[in-house]
Amino acid sequence: MTTVLIVDDHPAVGAGTRSMLEGQSGMSVDVIEQSGKVQHLLKEKDYDVLLLDLYMPGMNGIELAKTIRKEYPDITILIYTGFDLSTHFNMLVEASVNGFVSKTATSEQLVTAIECALRDEVVIPLHLFKQLRRSEASVSQTTETPSGSEISLNEKEQSILKEVASGLTNREIAQELHMSQRSVEYTLTGIFNKLNVRSRTEALYKAQELGLVSKS
Repeated sequence: MTTVLIVDDHPAVGAGTRSMLEGQSGMSVDVIEQSGKVQHLLKEKDYDVLLLDLYMPGMNGIELAKTIRKEYPDITILIYTGFDLSTHFNMLVEASVNGFVSKTATSEQLVTAIECALRDEVVIPLHLFKQLRRSEASVSQTTETPSGSEISLNEKEQSILKEVASGLTNREIAQELHMSQRSVEYTLTGIFNKLNVRSRTEALYKAQELGLVSKS
């Protein structure tokens, strides 16, 4: 029996994921909403796998994983996130986790990710695998400021910048694109990091200069 602990501050997500996993034979699943209670629960029960939400109040999934890893070095930890993995990919790779899986994954994909992690294997989307290849190839390049051809924005990032150009606030962008405001904010942070800027205005200006979004 594989024991799984889901840590997610959204009750509906936790309950839905538990239902998906318990529909598979050989899995016993518990759900907890508060990251601060995880350490206490781990002292009471042994778990094979932890599914940690990436962003939670108090302590995010990455910091929680690092804390747990110090006391339980052999436990399997997966980051479970609804955000675009491409903007967090490097951070997730560098963290002390066994892998990550999207909240949009099917039950089959979720189970596969867990089974692979238990075998010390990782399953990642093809576009992220290609990103790994690009990163490796760029090691030998000089550390000059990236040109527009070396920076890319995905469809969601481009859509958000277009709304920024229209003068919309983050809340208005979220409503226009049918996203949460938090998702808009984290995507913008990813854009800032890619373009090495500190504000929405700077990001829009630089993206237009590099030809990543239209100036119209």
